[in-house]
Amino acid sequence: MAYKVIEGLYYSKDDEWAKVDGDIVTVGITDYAQDKLGDIVYLEEVEKGKKVKAGEVFTTIESVKAASDIFSPVSGEVVEIHDEVFKDPSIINKDPYGEGWMVKIKMENPDELKNLMDAKQYSEYRKE
Repeated sequence: MAYKVIEGLYYSKDDEWAKVDGDIVTVGITDYAQDKLGDIVYLEEVEKGKKVKAGEVFTTIESVKAASDIFSPVSGEVVEIHDEVFKDPSIINKDPYGEGWMVKIKMENPDELKNLMDAKQYSEYRKE
């Protein structure tokens, strides 16, 4: 199956995506991740102002099949929470790259983006 991968985003090996706009990074999970999880039923609340580190868990997501950690693709401070997704996490299944975003992080170190993949690299990575 071919999973949707969007050009212009950064991707982690843990299947998070990051959209960079200046020093603000919008974070969600990929189409591949939401498909593997199945019907998403719960997303652990994230506090605005929370400090996150690249590669560390910042929330947990649960589906009818499994629970999974969500890792931050960059270090920084959570500056915005997508309340709708925390109230109705099934939005992630419907639109993982659009309305399914989770948080916005004010990035501390843009160099960390070098540790992420672009759309082409992520597509290759997921072909395994």
